[in-house]
Amino acid sequence: LRDCIQKTLNEWSSQINPDLVREFPDVLECTVSHAVEKINPDEREEMKVSAKLFIVGSNSSSSTRSAVDMACSVLGVAQLDSVIIASPPIEDGVNLSLEHLQPYWEELENLVQSKKIVAIGTSDLDKTQLEQLYQWAQVKPNSNQVNLASCCVMPPDLTAFAKQFDIQLLTHNDPKELLSEASFQEALQESIPDIQAHEWVPLWLLRYSVIVKSRGIIKSKGYILQAKRRGS
Repeated sequence: LRDCIQKTLNEWSSQINPDLVREFPDVLECTVSHAVEKINPDEREEMKVSAKLFIVGSNSSSSTRSAVDMACSVLGVAQLDSVIIASPPIEDGVNLSLEHLQPYWEELENLVQSKKIVAIGTSDLDKTQLEQLYQWAQVKPNSNQVNLASCCVMPPDLTAFAKQFDIQLLTHNDPKELLSEASFQEALQESIPDIQAHEWVPLWLLRYSVIVKSRGIIKSKGYILQAKRRGS
């Protein structure tokens, strides 16, 4: 992922006026147009657009809407078929609770109701956490990802609960921290030396995949990242 970020920034910075970075703007849109493939409207029904959202450095639930809006814009679609949200960042030693998830889930529910997303899911919830979310939520989770690195076999209680309420259990192998602030800043500094990298912090990261439904093959995939300048 760090290499992807650095390669994109290198290519982007080689195509712009260096003065743009020296002016220390609050917003930089670093897009390499040929690396992103918009979905042909005539083929939209044949494609499933899935995404997983990682909240990196912001406790603002508005990051959820921002990420979904940007993904739709980049891919040229009005709606994402499914969005899974990774567990939001919490302090060391603190257990994830329903209260941590609620603001993000409420925003996802709003996006379902406004037809920006069809289905929403969770990641790394145990049976108790998933049950609490299911009972509280207006729009129920339709899936829950389980990291098989920490659990070689699906927990029986989680499997039974998911089966009872028709929740799909999926597996993943994402690390606990997909992108650290330090790793992002290093990639930024190496790619654009004139920028004050320590002033920029990543807010969220969205990984998307476009799958051909009839054949089950991935047509395209990629990452979208948003960072902000401290104090802006």
